[in-house]
Amino acid sequence: MPCEVVVVLDVDTQEEALDIVGVCGDGGWFKIGSQLFTRCGPGVVRSVRDRGNRVFLDLKFHDIPNTVAHAAKAAADLGAGLCTLHASGGRKMIEAARKAVEETSTRLLAVTVLTSLTDAMLEEELGVPGTAAETVARWAKSAVEAGAHGIVCSPREIALVRAAVGPEPLVVTPGIRPAWAGQDDQARVMTPREAADAGADMIVVGRPILKHPNPAEAIRLIREELAE
Repeated sequence: MPCEVVVVLDVDTQEEALDIVGVCGDGGWFKIGSQLFTRCGPGVVRSVRDRGNRVFLDLKFHDIPNTVAHAAKAAADLGAGLCTLHASGGRKMIEAARKAVEETSTRLLAVTVLTSLTDAMLEEELGVPGTAAETVARWAKSAVEAGAHGIVCSPREIALVRAAVGPEPLVVTPGIRPAWAGQDDQARVMTPREAADAGADMIVVGRPILKHPNPAEAIRLIREELAE
């Protein structure tokens, strides 16, 4: 299956979000995260879906198992094709969420180490020993064993995740920066082509599209790069 592009809707209004959806075309994947969901609520998920698109609901659930299970079921009821939870929430939390979405089409993605974190930050600020790569592999394996359908990780850790979880789980990678875009605050990045070659199933692209003077052109360039 070819690598798919997920467009990030990190904007403040439903009108802005739907403008981006219109520019990018129908039938694609769009990621709704905390910024847009907090401002606009569940209605924006329905609006994006009503236009024939698929929604990746990126709220990174992290709470006690019962709470996360109910949140995951709510995401499934909204029609989110993908939703995220933190791998660091532990096996019982992930198991409860998987049970809650078992009879739905929603797939759970476990977030490992955020792409803005470096090895030093993990150890010095969060008290997590070892490198980011080692932590990603360890958390990914545990999350998939607990029922996660896939993993969100830096493109730099795709090979490690594949080795830890095998070929079947989805690997979804943010931290994608085309050669013509700036790195911003992402610490571990790859170009779209590099991520696809490394084995990513889906790449998540935000600011290179949203900040581009012509978002439609940015999407075209990324898809063209993936097709090379």
